[in-house]
Amino acid sequence: MTTTNPTRGQLERTLSQRIQSFYRNQLGHQPTKVTCQLFEQKLVIIIEDSLTPAEQLLAQEGQEELAEQIHSTLDEVTKPQIKELLEEVMKVEVIDLLSDATLETSRTGIIAVLAANPQVRNPETIPGVRSRRPSARSNDVA
Repeated sequence: MTTTNPTRGQLERTLSQRIQSFYRNQLGHQPTKVTCQLFEQKLVIIIEDSLTPAEQLLAQEGQEELAEQIHSTLDEVTKPQIKELLEEVMKVEVIDLLSDATLETSRTGIIAVLAANPQVRNPETIPGVRSRRPSARSNDVA
């Protein structure tokens, strides 16, 4: 039985759903939206409403520094799990995972640097990836 590679859109949707589920299961908080966008050997993830209720409460009560410290600690603790999730879904090694959050907007941004492009049915749709198909001119004989 052969398995077909997902399209770029299917892969990005699966990643978004899995990250949202991860937040719900591990942090007890479901972000309102997770957007994933593949670029050549990079994945950008934007998580809307990423702060937990406890972090939000601390920030609202003037404890921004403590809220940032808690978020940073949670980020460091969950980073290996997020990396593993990404590698499992994309079947590509994640070389580096960079992330930051903004208390004011409750938004988190993550950039994953990949060892290779993930295998998708339509690689030409990934910005920065050129089609690997040989051109008609390369088959010409002089």
